[in-house]
Amino acid sequence: MVDIKKILCAVDFSEHSPVVADYASTLAKKMGAEIMCLYVAPSLDQYVGFHVPPSSIENFVGEIVTGADSSMESFIDDNFKDVSVSGKVVTGYAAEEILSIAKNENTDLIVMGTHGRAGIDRILFGSVAEKVVKAANCPVLTVRPT
Repeated sequence: MVDIKKILCAVDFSEHSPVVADYASTLAKKMGAEIMCLYVAPSLDQYVGFHVPPSSIENFVGEIVTGADSSMESFIDDNFKDVSVSGKVVTGYAAEEILSIAKNENTDLIVMGTHGRAGIDRILFGSVAEKVVKAANCPVLTVRPT
């Protein structure tokens, strides 16, 4: 039998995130697993040099992370009942951070949403979920928007 003890639940705080959390929570309860709920704030390093001083970018990212920390606390309180959960907010590129943290934390399962992009949007923006599925060292459960 598969032994799942640690689940990484990656969310973006969209209206779809509670559905992703519900899947992670249900699995954690059934398997006796703990959850790490992760939000990756976007990295704005790519904008350094576009006539925007680095200190302005750092301040803006700092404000995003502070707001995300507060959102994470509320999100956990609202969406995870009767399950062991911790929250983590990091800055970077979503797929890279999800994969890195899953590996470093010895995650047994990643649960994450997809945005269901198709056509030109998918070509332009790529798919974080697709990148994670292709490169993860553990199984990945993706949840499409309803």
